[in-house]
Amino acid sequence: MTAAPTSATAGTTGSVADLDAWWRAANYLAAGQIYLLDNPLLTEPLLPQHIKPRLIGHWGSVPGITLTYAHLNRVIMHRRRRMLFVCGPGHGAAGLNAAAWLEGSYSERHPEVTEDAAGMRELFRQFAFPGGVPGCASPHLPGSIHEGGELGYSLAHATGAVLDDPDLVAACVIGDGEAETGTLATSWNAPLFLRQVHDGVVLPILHLNGYKAAGPALLARVPRRDLDGVLSGYGWDPIHVEGDDPRSVHLRYRSVLDEVFDRLDEIREHARLHIGARNARPPLIVLSTPKGWTGPVTVDELPVEGTARAHEVPLPGVRDNAEHLALLEDWLRSYRPQELFEPDGAPAQQIRQLHPEGDFRMSAAPVAHGRTQRDLRLPAVHEHAVRVRAPGSPAEHGSRALGEYLRDALVANPYELLYFSPDEQPSERLEAILEVTGRRWRAGTRDSEDRLETNGRVFDVLSQQLCQGWLEGYLRTGRHGVLSTSEAFAHVVDSMVVQHAKWLHQSAQFPWREPIPSLNYLLTPHVWQQDRNGPAHQDPGFIDHVLSKRPEVCRVYLPPDTNCLLHVLQHCLRSRGRVNVVVGGSGRSALQYLDADQAGRHCAEGLGVWSWASSDLHGSPDVVLACAGDVPTRETLAAAALLRELTPALGVRVVNVVDPTRLFPPDRHPHGISDTAYTEIFPQYRPVIFAYHGYPWLIHQLTYRRPGHDDLHVFGFRDNGATTTPFQMCAMNGIDRYHLALAALEQVPRVADRIGHLREQLLEWSSRAHDYARRFGTDPPEIRDWQWPCGASDAMAPTS
Repeated sequence: MTAAPTSATAGTTGSVADLDAWWRAANYLAAGQIYLLDNPLLTEPLLPQHIKPRLIGHWGSVPGITLTYAHLNRVIMHRRRRMLFVCGPGHGAAGLNAAAWLEGSYSERHPEVTEDAAGMRELFRQFAFPGGVPGCASPHLPGSIHEGGELGYSLAHATGAVLDDPDLVAACVIGDGEAETGTLATSWNAPLFLRQVHDGVVLPILHLNGYKAAGPALLARVPRRDLDGVLSGYGWDPIHVEGDDPRSVHLRYRSVLDEVFDRLDEIREHARLHIGARNARPPLIVLSTPKGWTGPVTVDELPVEGTARAHEVPLPGVRDNAEHLALLEDWLRSYRPQELFEPDGAPAQQIRQLHPEGDFRMSAAPVAHGRTQRDLRLPAVHEHAVRVRAPGSPAEHGSRALGEYLRDALVANPYELLYFSPDEQPSERLEAILEVTGRRWRAGTRDSEDRLETNGRVFDVLSQQLCQGWLEGYLRTGRHGVLSTSEAFAHVVDSMVVQHAKWLHQSAQFPWREPIPSLNYLLTPHVWQQDRNGPAHQDPGFIDHVLSKRPEVCRVYLPPDTNCLLHVLQHCLRSRGRVNVVVGGSGRSALQYLDADQAGRHCAEGLGVWSWASSDLHGSPDVVLACAGDVPTRETLAAAALLRELTPALGVRVVNVVDPTRLFPPDRHPHGISDTAYTEIFPQYRPVIFAYHGYPWLIHQLTYRRPGHDDLHVFGFRDNGATTTPFQMCAMNGIDRYHLALAALEQVPRVADRIGHLREQLLEWSSRAHDYARRFGTDPPEIRDWQWPCGASDAMAPTS
């Protein structure tokens, strides 16, 4: 899977004195980042002008982070283990920056931050400073795959990172505040999904320092017996390290880590030989140390160390308070920096020997920088494309094509592609995936159950956050995946997609980070396919949420039929550095419009005129019917057919949009087309009736600067929902064929003398459909079985 790292050993005894020296050096550098603007080595007495004007940072969790980092470095050097450091308290990034600087990787990635006094000054100055780096573990930090903005996802990221990477250890520090989140609570189930031979190892380190930002942490107050019972119930073997005496804690931590890695090696060997317990409990470390350890004990006669007051900046008034300034100088000098750094500011020789070398450094792990990834081997779309007898007719087995494509993709990529879904493959006709792989499952099974497998490539758990957290960890370590979920409930991961999109955008600023595979959402079922459910299942707003984020990163696709869906999904799986949202893939039978070649061209363009469905081939259109989404496309085509029947002389142009970002002006999105290209498709001074999949205002937001925007009339989901038939869902929101046809006629002056009669006819048909549905529980046959009428076009071969 990965290239062999370079040497891990740098020549250390692993003594308590060595561990403590490295820990003191990292703590000094971390505190310096929060406070110091100058005088990094304290070569002169500390003065107010040496202090940053704005003190920003989180000190409380740093000592536990740096302590853990020091001890894991010893393990790496002695055992030559590939290790990834995942830090849940990402706001403790000052400690992570310090570790990367001591290991030399920070200077390698940021040459302006040299390994000397000038570089130390720059390390301090840029932290949480205008033009510098964030106070959390952003992509600027070598070795990091986890930012820790919204807490709760560290253990899920660590679990996803080790899937299909049997040699990797993901050491995951979990803050006790983070441990109160729902996603983290669910993430404790990792032992039920991680294979003991073919996946790597997750080592959770639950850091109980007692407090969140403003109050006690729950798990720090739970009696040990009860806490151990909870963790054991999830399948872990908890081992405790606790205390406030540095020497005693160092001795205990060193001993526990040796015990832990001996145990991990034993579990792996027993599993390989098929001996011992089938689901042996992996170890978990509970680290209990004081909040803000080694910092000020009291400030202004109030306790700080071991309290919530140590969470952020323990000494907030240093520039203006001489007593606080003196306390800060005493605090920094307590680490004895003259022992830890050379006179020129470089780490002392002793410190340089206390971390691994080359790629074994956790801050230089290739897997964290996208340097171990492979391209997918994907089946050809033509192998799965459905046959289109005539445009606008049903295709045989069209509803299964997507599942069969994903099935073959999983077969071709047994170690680089995973599928995540909250329990919805069969209901959405994606069960073909389960022909070649089961659902990952390591708990007990019963005779009546099938497709539950230890080596399953489908991760199926009823938590969108957990599915996405696993997938993000898998993607950020260079592999590929798809997350399929109901459109209405994609909102559950709104904040997660924000953080991931920002991670991708920031990562692109650092050439040493390779673009990682894209995060691919498949939203199915969607808002128009919820006839068996009620309004709670009807919300297409995830699209709006995603398109409000960075245009360099975010994409949305609304394929109108199966062949377009296949092309779009293949494009998304091949892409890197993107968040792709694909709406479609329903299990309902659907009409097909384009063959494989035509679909490929149409999707490459992103939008285009469907001449085969238009009646303006010999002149300028009287009206443009535009559509985006599979159900709006069907209703738009039905409206076009109605207009042919009611007003044969009317010039109607049909436009289909697969990629709505093409509607953006080019200065707002890289996919945006020019105004010239836009008006070639949507002629100025011609009404446009746009049937859109989601909330109609999004199309207006995309096009408000376009020529002719005043003539654009968008119809979409108006938050009118019920348990009703598919067509009645459309009618309730005004995107059904009758209302679209009427809207078009109302915008064409030359049919004004007939509009009263035409309106009455269309509304009568709409009323009949409504009454039929209420009486029989289904849509009338002329709607349910509608197809594009043969002979309705001058050129039946579809073109884009």
